[in-house]
Amino acid sequence: MSTTTFATALNRALADAIASDPDVLVFGEDVGVAGGVFRITDGLASTYGDDRCFDTPLAESGIIGFGVGLCMAGFRPVAEMQFDAFAYPAFEQITSHVAKMRNRTRGSVTVPMTIRIPFAGGIGGVEHHCDSSEAYYAATPGLKVVTPATVEDAYLLLRAAIDDPDPVVFMEPKRLYWSKADADLDDLSARWGSGSLTHDQVLGRAAVRRPASDLGRAATVVAYGPTLSVAMESAEAAREEGWDVEVVDVRSLVPFDDETVVASVRRTGRCLVLQEAQGFAGVGAEIAARVQERAFHSLAAPVLRVTGFDIPYPAPKLEHLHLPSVDRVLDALARLQWDDEPDPRHLAAAPSTKAGAR
Repeated sequence: MSTTTFATALNRALADAIASDPDVLVFGEDVGVAGGVFRITDGLASTYGDDRCFDTPLAESGIIGFGVGLCMAGFRPVAEMQFDAFAYPAFEQITSHVAKMRNRTRGSVTVPMTIRIPFAGGIGGVEHHCDSSEAYYAATPGLKVVTPATVEDAYLLLRAAIDDPDPVVFMEPKRLYWSKADADLDDLSARWGSGSLTHDQVLGRAAVRRPASDLGRAATVVAYGPTLSVAMESAEAAREEGWDVEVVDVRSLVPFDDETVVASVRRTGRCLVLQEAQGFAGVGAEIAARVQERAFHSLAAPVLRVTGFDIPYPAPKLEHLHLPSVDRVLDALARLQWDDEPDPRHLAAAPSTKAGAR
């Protein structure tokens, strides 16, 4: 066990995948000699050769189209999109071909491609360098979408994505690249190599990161990727208000783990969904709907969301106002009807009782 960065865990996952499977190829813009903008592919080309990790032209659509052809030839490509918003030129390839190839060929052609996308804010990036694009991919049938929020998951989810027989959009929170935690990557690598850990055991599984014990004053906060750390900080701060917050890390947006999320909400009776992306039509709205459909009779209050605003990411000096914060989470928790009294902000205007009113 040693202190490891999120970026190191991703690098180790790529290295182990290349070493264990000759069909794994890693490519993208500046991923070879330079080791990538965030140094996630550092050392891979020099260690395994430029036929296993190599640079491509600055053409995202070409990168993904090339990956589809590699899949059809039996390879298992890992393509890097340098920044979240840079991936949009490849969107047609991803939605029309990567996502649909298995279906259009009746299963005779699969696309075991991993598309790595650094996403979300928190680094003060300028225009086109910070975006929360997960909803576009999650709304596309045929794609799996995952996002790690811990150092261990950076390794586990990336190994799982590469091993999966279907395409996986792997969303990497940029602000977490330099985060650190104790992790035994050698043990994880050995367990993966022995088969005691597999992609089926990892993908589609949420994790309870902080359980609640005082169920009389409890709420579930559902988070993923860059918002997990905010959820954990908020849970500690909520203690001072007398609330016991259970934090669920979604990990896998598609397929979604209804069982773990709903079981938590049924225990606590309240639910708050946290996401960095804009609120309208976001992944958080889907999660809120699924919770309401499956746990309605367990809810003591409406499911609430804390999200980014419905605007493009603001300039770096204003970004902190856009990103969900502990204060915003605590404010939302306070609206979860702790005294079993309806919150007037959630009530429609009462119908008139005057004579003749309809």
